[in-house]
Amino acid sequence: MVSAIFHSPLDAASDSNAIKKEAHPAYSTRASGSKPLSHPATDAAPAVPRTPFDWRALALSVLPPVIGLGLLIGIWALVSISTASSIPSPWETWKQAVVLFSDPFYRKGPNDQGVGWNVLMSLERVAVGFGLAAAVGIPAGFAIGRFEFLGRMFNPLISLLRPVSPLAWLPIGLLVFKGANPAAIWTIFICSIWPMVINTAVGVQRVPQDYMNVARVLNLSEWKIVTKILFPAVLPYMLTGVRLAVGTAWLVIVAAEMLTGGVGIGFWVWDEWNNLNVKNIIIAIFVIGIVGLVLEYALIKIATAFTFEEVKS
Repeated sequence: MVSAIFHSPLDAASDSNAIKKEAHPAYSTRASGSKPLSHPATDAAPAVPRTPFDWRALALSVLPPVIGLGLLIGIWALVSISTASSIPSPWETWKQAVVLFSDPFYRKGPNDQGVGWNVLMSLERVAVGFGLAAAVGIPAGFAIGRFEFLGRMFNPLISLLRPVSPLAWLPIGLLVFKGANPAAIWTIFICSIWPMVINTAVGVQRVPQDYMNVARVLNLSEWKIVTKILFPAVLPYMLTGVRLAVGTAWLVIVAAEMLTGGVGIGFWVWDEWNNLNVKNIIIAIFVIGIVGLVLEYALIKIATAFTFEEVKS
């Protein structure tokens, strides 16, 4: 039949479109069974936009300290010029510091040792006195904050003894311990204990009452209440007290060593004053400040790691 041999115009048009599709590269691989070619413009991964470097934040974090340090050096230089030869200039002090720190651990006798040994001896006294204060003050703070009777009993004593000057305790230490080194450690102990006692007690008192009610319902022992409930909640307050206590201890040791003598950064400052070596005194001031700054920064980082912010709903 004629209809079986000849195609209609619509069939011819559809066949031509099919031939064109088969000839296109995207469809030419259909017969072979391979994957069709991808279009580079549509299949490429989108480019990640680069975050521009925040120069303003860098400037705000770097410039203020640099300007402050420059202001300090400028005032220092003006004072050294106005006082003629009594106050050394920053450049003269820098040259002396280079000579001093070229050999900070020399030993030429019991009273002639490098600045490194003096700093280490002061840190050793601080560590011993501070450690004893922490061993006594933190448990005392837990007890005072936990039990109202103890709080009422010791709060007047703490309020009475805490404002006493650190050097007022030094003669008591010399009288009791009969030695300069134990007296200096005693002075550090008695002045470092108050921040830890007060902050720990305040932290215990601020624990939500709901926690204590749950502990009472569960019939928990006092040891579990302290270790499972109080300690995690009080830890940020306790670390704040520790940070304040370390700063106080480092301040006290310099003054105590000036009076007791021996090896230490405080005694080194006093000995250089007796030798009229003002350059070394200024260097010692910067050393004391840098060591205190390092201790403060380290404890702030530790406190930040254990401080948890409340999640707001």
